[in-house]
Amino acid sequence: MNIQLKKGIVEVCVLASLRKEPSYGYKIISDISELIEISESTLYPILRRLEANHLLETFTKDFNGRTRKYYKITRQGIERINDFLSEWKEMERVCKFILER
Repeated sequence: MNIQLKKGIVEVCVLASLRKEPSYGYKIISDISELIEISESTLYPILRRLEANHLLETFTKDFNGRTRKYYKITRQGIERINDFLSEWKEMERVCKFILER
């Protein structure tokens, strides 16, 4: 798979994993790894980039005596998911055209 396409898909998967509720790094990896291979060294730069682009925000919470960093999707993050889905529908039409030729 094209690296740029895969990067975009992984970013949207991260955002989608946060749509129902905030989550933390290990749980995000666990949720996404069912679909696409992802490691901590891949996830955390993506999370920082998404936060810098205001697609998610962070907060901390105590868990078993430790402070855990949580990620929460923003309105802009939800818009990014919707934009991706619109773009994907266009890609499906292109793929259909290619397959029918």
